[in-house]
Amino acid sequence: MPSERDRPGSPPTADTDLLTPEAGFGRQVGIVTAASAVLADHGSAPHAGLPGVLADVPVAVLVIDQRSSSVVYANTAAVRLAGNVRLPVDVDTWGAAAGLTDLSGAPLASSSGPLSTVAQGRPVTGEAVRLAPGTSTEPQRAGAAGLDGQTDQLLWVTGFPLSQADSDEQLSLVVFLHLDTAEETDDPDAYLQALRERAVIATDITFTITDPRRPDNPLVWVNPSFTRVTGYEAHEVIGRNCRFLQGPATERAAVAAIRAGLDTRETVTTTLLNYRKDGTAFWNQLSVSPVFDGNGELVSFVGVQTDVTERVRVEREREAAFAAEQAARQEAELARSVAEQARSDAEHARTAAERAQGRLTLMAEATSALIATLDMGELLDRLARLCVPRLGDWVYLTLLDEYGDVRSAVARHRDGREADLATFTELHVMHLPVASPSRRSMASSQPVLLAEVTPEILEEAVTSPGAREAFARLGGSSVLTVPMVARRRTLGAIALVRGPGGRAFAQDDVDLAADLGARAALAIDNVRLYQREHIVADTLQRSLLPVLPDVPGIESAAHYVSASSAADVGGDFYDLLHLPDDSIGLVVGDVVGHDVAAAAAMGHLRGLLRACIWDAEDADPGRVLARIDRLVQGLQVASLATLVYARAVRPRATGGPWQLHLANAGHPPALLRAPDGAVRVLAEITGMLVGVDAGAQRSTVVLDVPAGSTLVAYTDGLIERPGEDMDQGIQELCERIAAAPVDAGPRELCDAAVSGALDHRDDVALLAVRFG
Repeated sequence: MPSERDRPGSPPTADTDLLTPEAGFGRQVGIVTAASAVLADHGSAPHAGLPGVLADVPVAVLVIDQRSSSVVYANTAAVRLAGNVRLPVDVDTWGAAAGLTDLSGAPLASSSGPLSTVAQGRPVTGEAVRLAPGTSTEPQRAGAAGLDGQTDQLLWVTGFPLSQADSDEQLSLVVFLHLDTAEETDDPDAYLQALRERAVIATDITFTITDPRRPDNPLVWVNPSFTRVTGYEAHEVIGRNCRFLQGPATERAAVAAIRAGLDTRETVTTTLLNYRKDGTAFWNQLSVSPVFDGNGELVSFVGVQTDVTERVRVEREREAAFAAEQAARQEAELARSVAEQARSDAEHARTAAERAQGRLTLMAEATSALIATLDMGELLDRLARLCVPRLGDWVYLTLLDEYGDVRSAVARHRDGREADLATFTELHVMHLPVASPSRRSMASSQPVLLAEVTPEILEEAVTSPGAREAFARLGGSSVLTVPMVARRRTLGAIALVRGPGGRAFAQDDVDLAADLGARAALAIDNVRLYQREHIVADTLQRSLLPVLPDVPGIESAAHYVSASSAADVGGDFYDLLHLPDDSIGLVVGDVVGHDVAAAAAMGHLRGLLRACIWDAEDADPGRVLARIDRLVQGLQVASLATLVYARAVRPRATGGPWQLHLANAGHPPALLRAPDGAVRVLAEITGMLVGVDAGAQRSTVVLDVPAGSTLVAYTDGLIERPGEDMDQGIQELCERIAAAPVDAGPRELCDAAVSGALDHRDDVALLAVRFG
């Protein structure tokens, strides 16, 4: 079986970043699920489908043929581990090429190594090995490791048999995960135990697969962690429905939620009480996801289970502590009415409660304010307003780029002081020295408290004399910085400053600021992810749209507006063709859906349209749409789509009218703007959507169009509004186009068409063509 070595764009050198825990632990279940689904789909040749599902997973994956003890498939990440090794290859040869050794540095080329164990058909629930690129038998890889100064790394190896015992092929799956290096000790057993503890997330998550095509949806595979968590051996549960884990205290509502998810073939996640084989109860966080084959048929359900008993216990203790706090406050209020001393104690408790209430109010306001925007500049401005003046006299916020350098900063002072803030930001914040509190917080991911800023501390923390002068003008006697960390990534820091005469920062302020920093970091990371995904989605959508050609005798313009939802792409498109018979083809369409699948279907449909229009045996638009309908359903290019297709035939004599042949497949009617500016809705022709009835007969309307007229075709995102009739939207569009100057060209008409209040929940595609 070939590796992913020859895939275009695959780099030839090792890239162990693909083995990080963030990339690997969360994807291991997806690897097993995908491989199992392929086995179910390909029968006697299951490995034939593996490259398609395992090629780009961000961890190294091997498939081993147990009969020949050889590696028959390596995904992209695994190829980067071993270099240019041709497959199939013996497992020991592959390990030597990658530079795999045991923890002592000895090569793995022995029958006791984890690769050999998996090759013998036995599972490896977890074993630590060392990745030493410098020991690779591939000269190029070993030399590159020396030049780059690559250090050895620890990998955690897990492996599972993929094939049934009676299968024609006996395959096993091996996954490599990166481990943080444990501190070495003289006791090898203690060192190995430390490595096992670091790999607990890779081994203590339970995976199960069921087959809904069999009666009662029985289990067909469980990983070794299932036995450790539940006490049931695999042979005791295979063939049974997993409801045997339920017991008398299992919540019926959670069971009903799981059953509903199975019935609707949707992913469901819940936490419920389950029982081990020995009868002990444990809280089980369960996520069940459906797996479909290439034809969209349901082939299995994958369950991911985690024992969260300790988390549930802590949450209940927290609830009990909160209840106890409320009771204590009530007792304090009662004691205050009994005696003066009791009143003094109650006053103290009230002050503490007010502080806590103020903190809760601030956190609630912060959460509401920060999650209400997806604009990074506005989010940082809101965060600064939350900090000043409630938490400090002034604040500066620092954001890092992906390389750890300061990308941007925002500052705010209770008295304004924009000039001094700008000077301090330019000279200090954008070039933070190592000793500055903000840099220390970001490096350690911990708060830094300077209760009193002395001249010596200031000189060490702020190296620029001009910045120190600006700091003195702004006023600062106490500084508190907290990092903003989200999803294991440090995004920046919040630096709070209080001026002379004010209360110095204390531990209560540290806790409050740290809580605010955590919430702000999550909001910032969400905005960052939104912006990145939306840019990717919009770029994908626009890459599928054409550049309008220059066609003699006409003027044309197009406009596309993407939806505002994160990562939304859709099926809206337009096209303009100069046909071989010198006529002109105009198409605007909309594939049902607002996702990547709809965009892909749009690309297929647009290519099919161009081919059918260009090489049509009968150029009649109605017959062209009928042929496209048959091809769409026969080739399963798209589920449903709306189209309007117009073929413009040039005048037979100079100054004569153009002849417009128009067909419509369930699309909003095109508009025709006369030379005098009057707008007409071309509602004479309509028809069913493409994809409904392959045998439907479609008609064509033929119109004489005076020179100087402009045809405008669009998608429904331009006219649809929640709670409004579509006819009203069409009428408003006609009014906007009619209001444009009489001599307005296609570009001006496109601008006028989108000048209304767009809903922004659907894409808009627009094409305008003026006939000369």
